[in-house]
Amino acid sequence: MEGILRGARRILANLKPIRVPDGPARSFRDLWPGEAARGARLLRGEFEVAGTVRPLRPAEADGTQDWGPAGGSAHWRAAAHGFAWLRDLRALGTDAARLRGRALTADWLALAAQDPLAEAPEVAGARISAWLGHWDFLAATAEDGFRRQLMQRMAQDARGLVAGLPAEAAHRGALVALKGAMAAAVALEEETWLARCVRFLPPELERQFHPDGGHVERSPGQQLLALQDLIEIRNLLHGAGVEAPPQLAATIDRAAPALRLMRHADGGLALFNGTRDELVTVVDLVLTQSQSRGRAPTYLRETGFQRLAASRTLVIVDCGAPPAARREGAGGLPRGADRFAHAGTLSFEMSVGRNRVIVNCGAAPAAEGEWRDALRATAAHSALVLADTNSSELKPEGLGRRVEAVEADRQESAGAQWLEASHDGWVRQFGLRHRRRFYLSESGDDLRGEDVLEPERDAAVPGFVVRFHLHPGVVASLQTDEAGVLLRLADGAGWRLRAKGARVAIEESIYLAAEPRRSQQVALHAEPGAASIQWAIGRVSMPGAPVPEPSAE
Repeated sequence: MEGILRGARRILANLKPIRVPDGPARSFRDLWPGEAARGARLLRGEFEVAGTVRPLRPAEADGTQDWGPAGGSAHWRAAAHGFAWLRDLRALGTDAARLRGRALTADWLALAAQDPLAEAPEVAGARISAWLGHWDFLAATAEDGFRRQLMQRMAQDARGLVAGLPAEAAHRGALVALKGAMAAAVALEEETWLARCVRFLPPELERQFHPDGGHVERSPGQQLLALQDLIEIRNLLHGAGVEAPPQLAATIDRAAPALRLMRHADGGLALFNGTRDELVTVVDLVLTQSQSRGRAPTYLRETGFQRLAASRTLVIVDCGAPPAARREGAGGLPRGADRFAHAGTLSFEMSVGRNRVIVNCGAAPAAEGEWRDALRATAAHSALVLADTNSSELKPEGLGRRVEAVEADRQESAGAQWLEASHDGWVRQFGLRHRRRFYLSESGDDLRGEDVLEPERDAAVPGFVVRFHLHPGVVASLQTDEAGVLLRLADGAGWRLRAKGARVAIEESIYLAAEPRRSQQVALHAEPGAASIQWAIGRVSMPGAPVPEPSAE
């Protein structure tokens, strides 16, 4: 019924004439820096999205063009239709970059504007924000006809966005659509549109963010982007002289500390649920712009992340159930909050100072299915893998069978920390519950763990492996007794990983936080008939190792 009503509102909105000015009534400035290197690639006709590169060139005289459905995955194409790449051309700051932006935009208006993916609410909202945020760069000195086309298309998109509120998507895309509609309402001086957007903002914030400040997609990368959206909305309303609902400032004040929990000491984000390596300068800028001084909490109760920190050692653990289920959306984009979800329940990352040690493999959300899902698999995480089976079933639009319940209990005493968590992802298939325990000493020099498979019914325990993926800066060497591995960190410091109840092996891995890099992993193969593995990672003295830095937050 809601879908029928939303469709009816869009039809009625399209029947109502709208005044389209020659240019925006209010100028905007996109807040975030682009990457000149990515802009240079665009000048060469290459567009990179989350590590996936495909051609994006002005149309050839013979009609060849790169906007069509054959142009890559839905995620890659949505990014192309969303125009955030204007940031990267702006970062170059050259006339050639400006002209390339106009050429690609003119082609899009002529060849791709009617693509169903381009009309999806989250894509249209992103495009409106990008056009308005880069108006001076893209259009201010362009021909009148080009500017008129931009304004007319923006008005058309915005009318549909406003009529379609609240957006159907359960993920951040709904927030992007709302932000774009707000920006267009201000630029076009449509007060009734803006009032409607502001009215829907508080319930959208409640839907998008947990009470602990974590975003519903449970992804550090999406947490960063959603906080950027909130900052842009706050600044937009302030610039238009409109009082923002109090829920907006309150959500920013919760979301910024939640993002800090997800950061390592090197300033980058932990690699959970589709996250890739974000520029540290961008993360810093977003946290500064948030104007929130709240410190990183030790855990996010509703979102399900835990943070163990002692001296220079930091452990971040995914202790939450996967987010809300999938539904198909416009243009083939998923609507559920699980669109980027990985099968990484109870995986963890560990860093020592600015050295990342234990990591997850990363993500390739814009890649074709096979490569994308290889990085979403449980085996691509520092986690236990039972019988080569993912803890949650991977599907193109999100997750199928999934972990339903995760229980976590945390204790602290005299600076030492204990964390125990379990999930039911393999109970239905194998009758086994996975329980993982962590202990971090007060000094931070001793991290111990145990992985246990507990029977929920009469069931044999099949083979399983506990995997520790290592950052490429870590060099691993198997000790002579083959019960442990010596780890040399990038700064020369030494740590040792030892295990009980398992065969220890060093195997190949890959690290895809940014460009693909070869790496190693330590794999603990359970002994036949075993249902548990105990392991420990401790600091050791290394010849020529540096003196540890002072303790840091």
